[in-house]
Amino acid sequence: MAGAVGSGSASIGLRAMFMMVTPNESSFQSVEEVPQYVQQATPFFVGLMLLELVVGAMMTGRPVVTLSDGLTSISAGMISRLPLLVMRGCELSAYMYVWNHFRLLELPWDSAWTWWLTFLGVDFCYYWVHRLAHEVAIFWAAHQVHHSSEYYNLTTALRQSLTQQFTSWIFYLPMALAVPPSVFAVHIQLNLLYQFWIHTELIRDLGPLEWVFNTPKHHRVHHGRNLYCIDKNYGGILIVWDRLFGTFAAESDKVIYGLVFPIKTFEILHVQLHYYVYLWKKSKFYKALSNKVSTFIKGPSWKPGKPRLGDHVDNPKVTGKEVPHDPNWPLSFQVYVTFHFLLVLWTYHELFESKMMLSQLTLLGMTTYILLTLTSLGFIIEQRPSSAFLEAIRCVIMVTLLRFNYLRSPIPLLSVPTEAFVSLSLLYWALQSFSQLFSIKKKAD
Repeated sequence: MAGAVGSGSASIGLRAMFMMVTPNESSFQSVEEVPQYVQQATPFFVGLMLLELVVGAMMTGRPVVTLSDGLTSISAGMISRLPLLVMRGCELSAYMYVWNHFRLLELPWDSAWTWWLTFLGVDFCYYWVHRLAHEVAIFWAAHQVHHSSEYYNLTTALRQSLTQQFTSWIFYLPMALAVPPSVFAVHIQLNLLYQFWIHTELIRDLGPLEWVFNTPKHHRVHHGRNLYCIDKNYGGILIVWDRLFGTFAAESDKVIYGLVFPIKTFEILHVQLHYYVYLWKKSKFYKALSNKVSTFIKGPSWKPGKPRLGDHVDNPKVTGKEVPHDPNWPLSFQVYVTFHFLLVLWTYHELFESKMMLSQLTLLGMTTYILLTLTSLGFIIEQRPSSAFLEAIRCVIMVTLLRFNYLRSPIPLLSVPTEAFVSLSLLYWALQSFSQLFSIKKKAD
């Protein structure tokens, strides 16, 4: 049905981001026929982020994103998709299992009624996925990644969690009792794509649309750490669920973005996993088993003697004058990090393109290399003392991978210059490492 209208076209790829596709062009009989809408949208992600950068500079006279924060957000998005290299998404896999074994009825896949019902169902389920991700501490440990930026721009939309996908699938399973997996596979992507463009400060008000749809204005509130913003506006595409269930808040005072207690780091694994460590330490503080368990299943701010969701009396007061964490680091390092980030981004793209032809061992090795690279670049941004040692090790691995053709330059003509640059990078960081070791030995003597 949809194949006849060219579902892979650029037109549909762009319109999918704004939920402007019709049932006729996005209905499929089997899951295998469903386009990879999210993957197809990558050029539009890049284009809109660049457009926001230009328009933002023209409107405000300053950049809407810093290099350190933007690279951290994109890195988080990259990490969140790495599990897809070795398995199908948890949401779709679990959904198909329930559909194949427990469905009660089978709605027609080519019906517009089924399409619209699925649209509402996925968005309703997303509301509860999102709400519980804020109200249950162990779920918040995953979701806090998305809120960890103190900026609000289109790169923030890409700051996704590695671990949230391993629990969110549970909430969509009731739909599998009746809705075909192919229809669900379309809408789970469309719901995610819509939420990209609402992460911007440049769109102020959309008039009557604000009553029904989630918009940048509403979602800015959701990302705020002001008291009036906390635990509000959970909607994905529609804001009506928040209006119905009492979790809606209109934008009023200047929104200050980020976590209540900002983490002030660009080290990507810390961004992803630090809250799990915090919960574990918090639970160990309590002696009663009930309190230990409550640490994980009640609200993030819960403590003994407080209500299930806790309260906000211990939150730092928001004055409106808060300044986001933006460390000063040398321009030469900024150029270096940008270049190596673009190289690993190309490697990441190539890995997804060729994953079906690679062994599990190769996929694991390349995934480890990507994680190491993103971690090391975060260390350089923060100018950690150990960054020289880590980057020297990474450059050794990178040179080896280039020599054995596991890595390649995005432009064949630049293969030799790229390898030369990486070799010079290795030499520089090796010298930095030896210098640090010499200084440590000298101090010890």
